[in-house]
Amino acid sequence: MRIAVIGAGIGGLTAAAGLGADGHEVVVYERRDEPGAVGAGLTLFGNAFGALDAIGLGDSVRQVSSDAIARMRAGQRTPSGDWLVSMPSAMVPTLRSLHRAELHRALVESLPAGSLRLGQSTTVAGDGEPVVRLDGAEERFDLVIAADGLRSDARALLGLDRGVRYAGYTAWRGVTGSGVDVEGEAGETWGRGRIFGIVPLPDERVYWFATESTTAGQHADDEREAVRERFGNWHRPILACIDATPPGAVLRHDIYDLARIPASFVKGRTVLLGDAAHGMTPNLGQGAGQAIEDAATLTLLLRSGELDAALSRYDELRKKRTQAIWRQSRQMGKVAQASHPIGAGIRDALLRATPPRFMGRATQSIQRWTEP
Repeated sequence: MRIAVIGAGIGGLTAAAGLGADGHEVVVYERRDEPGAVGAGLTLFGNAFGALDAIGLGDSVRQVSSDAIARMRAGQRTPSGDWLVSMPSAMVPTLRSLHRAELHRALVESLPAGSLRLGQSTTVAGDGEPVVRLDGAEERFDLVIAADGLRSDARALLGLDRGVRYAGYTAWRGVTGSGVDVEGEAGETWGRGRIFGIVPLPDERVYWFATESTTAGQHADDEREAVRERFGNWHRPILACIDATPPGAVLRHDIYDLARIPASFVKGRTVLLGDAAHGMTPNLGQGAGQAIEDAATLTLLLRSGELDAALSRYDELRKKRTQAIWRQSRQMGKVAQASHPIGAGIRDALLRATPPRFMGRATQSIQRWTEP
């Protein structure tokens, strides 16, 4: 088939690489002039690698990622450094971390030659016909995959938009310019309305993120200093991670998710994928993983040869799976970002009382992806 993919993010590139390897003629349209990923680090769980392996991309992503975090003590701590709960490494054996730019590069290198078209803004047909509109002209395909992100123009044009919702907190992200000794420990530190996370990367650098419950739209002249003021007196090595990050390299974004999941991920022969279909908060670390699952599911279903049946099955499987995780992620965000002293105190007490094996089982349940 001839397939168009709108958006060269993680989900769109995974779909294009998988479908291209199956012999389909794939064209990827990206509005940006440069294909590099915007962002810092991320983690991929076993479900993402199961999906990548199913379409032949797992090994290339493993080569640019690290499993160091799976061998560390990880979980949630208090700002003083006391552990609220930690999970045995055996419960997250497949967890790997990497820089978004490296993942993006590995996926681009897996594309069929000449399939990526940069600096091209496209739209879709509102009736779901597999048409891409570019510079006033129309190009017809057998299938159009809309992977154009949380604020998807395609989703709106297809009449499937349910709006976006501010999650109530802002986030900073950074990658250290040099190695920082994390002392064999990673994970998140939960304060009142604030979180700081530490993730080791393959090249001995550290990816870190920080959040604060606040009103949307705020910015500081020096975002690194803003993070330092809020988290500089928390336990080691938080301050070291902040100080090892170049001042201009700290990103800040308010966190949004979809207000509601679309009634369908498919209209005609145009299909939503990734954040365009189910943009969620980052609290379960599943945004990229679910986009990869989408791409693998669609690729495998299309091997049946019957397009309309494959799209119907994709819609059924992916809406059920992602809606549950979207909901869980939103709820986890509310718990983790608790800012009232009573609410935060109850949260911490419940975490301390939760057996690590229970937390491990809950994590493993999210990682169960089954090939269609």
